[in-house]
Amino acid sequence: MFEEFKMKEKFIQEEGSYYPGIAEEKLRPIFTEKINLAAEDFQKVAEGKDPTQEKYLKAIDQGLDRFREIYLELDTEDRERVCLYFEELMDIVGLESSGGRLNKFLYGFDPSEE
Repeated sequence: MFEEFKMKEKFIQEEGSYYPGIAEEKLRPIFTEKINLAAEDFQKVAEGKDPTQEKYLKAIDQGLDRFREIYLELDTEDRERVCLYFEELMDIVGLESSGGRLNKFLYGFDPSEE
């Protein structure tokens, strides 16, 4: 599942999606690499000894942190797409919640804490 996820083309317009594809095409390989590294983080946890929710949440933190340096270059639609990719990874391992991490990345805060 992880290899299939890493192989698919990312940050493109997909059929049935409102996402228009990445605004800055030159950034697509950079964003794709960061998401694929997150997939590798998830895979290491999944294949490691005693995969736990806490280890997956740490992998989410690590993955989102990779986007920190380019966060301002992400428009809202690209941030949403990043979160959707993380949700796909969470689905692969059966993780139900990011504990507010994806909301904080997308909105700058967790709306469920309001």
